[in-house]
Amino acid sequence: MRAVIAEDSVLLRVGLIKVLEMGGFQVAAEAGDAEGLLAAVAEHRPELALIDVRMPPGFTDEGVRAAMEIRRRWPGTPVVLLSQYVEERYAADLLPANTSGVGYLLKQRVADVADFVAAVRRVADGGTALDPQVVAQLLLRRDSDPLARLTPREREVLGLMAEGRSNAGIAQALVVSESAVAKHINNIFAKLDLPVVDADHRRVLAVLRFLGASRA
Repeated sequence: MRAVIAEDSVLLRVGLIKVLEMGGFQVAAEAGDAEGLLAAVAEHRPELALIDVRMPPGFTDEGVRAAMEIRRRWPGTPVVLLSQYVEERYAADLLPANTSGVGYLLKQRVADVADFVAAVRRVADGGTALDPQVVAQLLLRRDSDPLARLTPREREVLGLMAEGRSNAGIAQALVVSESAVAKHINNIFAKLDLPVVDADHRRVLAVLRFLGASRA
């Protein structure tokens, strides 16, 4: 599975290459800015783009804009944004137009190699991965209806869904049965007034509602 990395810090970029290679990825190219990233994606058409949120020249949201441009030019390309700090608005910027193959992780997660690689691979396989700290911030901020209808346990389940966890993964994290998780998820769907469509699409809608990004 080929990956492209965009990170202006040479030291971190080398570390990311090592981590991805340990996880079975082939790093096809690396870049230090958004322009180089777009050129690399155009040349290699990777199965994953790992992108720093803040890059030259302005060190603001160059990585976010580049990720959105990648998804516009090459739809379906999985992208993972990396950030030094919790800036959940960037996750909300990217997700409304992209409901699969996206991730937002803090750079500190790289230290836990197994979890980081698992999250990145989940995105590469078409799933989502949100950093637990981002989820925690969103839980604090999204306290208006209809999310206010959810019980504390249902909010925990929805937060883990936003991280990209499967039912089995949520059950393991909360030390409950998968049937209990399924019941909580059905309650979440009902309380958020989500339309009756296939289960995967309802999960996406629930996460978008959680992010306050749903346009329904």
